[in-house]
Amino acid sequence: MKSQCLLVDGDDTLWENNIYFERAIEEFLDLIIHDSFTRTELRSVLDEIETANCELYGYGAVSFVRSLHDCYRRVHGREASEEHGRVLTALGDRILRQAPVIIPGVQETLTYLRPRHRLILLTKGDFDEQSAKVEASGLRGLFEDVVIVSEKTTETYTTVVEEAKADAERTWMIGNSPKSDIIPALTAGLRAVHVPHPDTWVLEQRPVPVEHERLLSLDRFADLVEHF
Repeated sequence: MKSQCLLVDGDDTLWENNIYFERAIEEFLDLIIHDSFTRTELRSVLDEIETANCELYGYGAVSFVRSLHDCYRRVHGREASEEHGRVLTALGDRILRQAPVIIPGVQETLTYLRPRHRLILLTKGDFDEQSAKVEASGLRGLFEDVVIVSEKTTETYTTVVEEAKADAERTWMIGNSPKSDIIPALTAGLRAVHVPHPDTWVLEQRPVPVEHERLLSLDRFADLVEHF
């Protein structure tokens, strides 16, 4: 009998994601440079706008482009010109066209874990965008199920565990984001494995609970084979 249920995050846990947004942001900051703002201040404005827009419109490239336009408008006091508007749209399109780049050791590790445990891919974001990533990743067949949600909250984890007919005490959430993967899962009574990513989105960063009895911290995804 498979002994545990492993919920596994997608973006920046199984495949690279935020690096493409960060590259787009750097190009955007080059475009909107303004004498009254430092580069750091411009990034803070964008982060503030993205925080609000993600709550209203969700995550993903489409919401991201909306935030770029909103930031441009706030900084310059006007809509982006037609030329600049095309540049902003192209930044989002480039992200959407990016084929998933699987993080080293992921496929081998999932292949090892699959006969031993229940594996469920739990990812958040725009349904169409995330579905496309899952299919293009080539990892779909390694999971019992794929669950795509708009946000990961304590209630999300409770619902996922109930619908999977899993035991919360024997369910682990594995991911890179303290905000979405670790803290709400622990609050819901699950166990969690934090696998940090050097480019975790700033809006997903939170202090990770220290020495939590239900938290395991690993350096690499591949290190899961030593514990599961």
